[in-house]
Amino acid sequence: MFARRIVVVGTGYVGLTTGACLASLGHRVVCSDVDAAKVARLSRGEVGILEPGLAELVAEGIAAGRLEFAVGSAGAVADAEVVFLCVPTPMGADGAADLAAVESVVSEVACALPSGCVLVCKSTVPVGTSARVAELVGRPDVPTVSNPEFLREGSAVHDFLNPDRIVVGSDSQDAAERVAALYARLGAPTVLTDAASAELVKYAANCFLATKLSYVNAVAELCERLGANISDVTEGMGYDRRIGQSFLQPGPGWGGSCLPKDTAAMMRVASSVGFEFELLGAAIDSNARQRERVVDKVADACGEGLRRSLEGVRLGLLGLTFKAGTDDLRDSPALAVAELLAARGAELVACDPGLCGDEPGLQGVVSLVDDPYEAAKGSAGLVVLTEWPQFRALEWPRVAGLLAGPVVVDTRNHLDPDMLRRAGITCHGAGRVAVG
Repeated sequence: MFARRIVVVGTGYVGLTTGACLASLGHRVVCSDVDAAKVARLSRGEVGILEPGLAELVAEGIAAGRLEFAVGSAGAVADAEVVFLCVPTPMGADGAADLAAVESVVSEVACALPSGCVLVCKSTVPVGTSARVAELVGRPDVPTVSNPEFLREGSAVHDFLNPDRIVVGSDSQDAAERVAALYARLGAPTVLTDAASAELVKYAANCFLATKLSYVNAVAELCERLGANISDVTEGMGYDRRIGQSFLQPGPGWGGSCLPKDTAAMMRVASSVGFEFELLGAAIDSNARQRERVVDKVADACGEGLRRSLEGVRLGLLGLTFKAGTDDLRDSPALAVAELLAARGAELVACDPGLCGDEPGLQGVVSLVDDPYEAAKGSAGLVVLTEWPQFRALEWPRVAGLLAGPVVVDTRNHLDPDMLRRAGITCHGAGRVAVG
């Protein structure tokens, strides 16, 4: 494999992971960003993203001279062989992906790109974006490629270096093969296709996962009504190789930086060509109802009076990030549940190992503490909303003594209900009968 001169535009989760991992594969990489202060910190090896293994990989790349950081993109691309666009594509007001950042960068670098350089869209973009980028560049000597990322927050480095597949799409076979060759050392199955199909792969995959999660949450509710156990049901389902074990865990709903915006974007794309994607729409609606169902469960377990009111009821929350191992609150179902509980008048005290307390969006909703026992003290119950492993290791007899009501609502079936029962705590899980 030949080492390539690569520029990665954007140093967020995707961009920084892409740059650091490509450098670890032997390429020479420059990561550019518009934030000069951020570039200075990264140049010193200071990574502000909570992502296992990323800081170490950045430090190794800098020390080896294969990874550099630069302010601005036009100057950085002057001698690049491949340029990756890894800029944000947030959801706009109409549900469509906002391509302003992509278009801005393309306009900035179009004239600076060397002849023969390959321009790669790695950001999640709607079908047709690669063609739009080619129009904006306006240069037949600069081919465009779609190379979607499939990275999960909390395991992004592992996912990049151990991919299930590499997807590369372009109208130029040579350009597609050159991009695919960057990953040759990984030995992953590679799908070479046209740009439109590559762009659709990412949306189709994420929308399928979202639908799968909505389905299992609906089955969990059915289990509660029928007296069945969702853990046994999903175990029995998961051994079927057509279904698999992944994404069969019930929870407070799906969220994060990808699934909500990608499902919305897919609905928008479908609508633009006159297709009514009813199945996906039902999955989105079910996810919104799931958060209300969780709040109702908390009210039934911890509320006061015949109407199970939460007005003035103190509740301890364990977890607010959208998943364990991250500090990301974007579209977090845990935070959405907290907001609904607060709207019903509950007084919320939360603990999350990934948060410092100065994150926007928490003020006026919860009081954040750094000790889960403090969250339990005087609370009518604890609500587990994020599956941090630290919560399993709590001294549950101590927790029981601190709680005003010995109740835990475990929305993710993260804890051992028998261990809680022995501590004198009643555990209300998802898709199973209460234990206590």
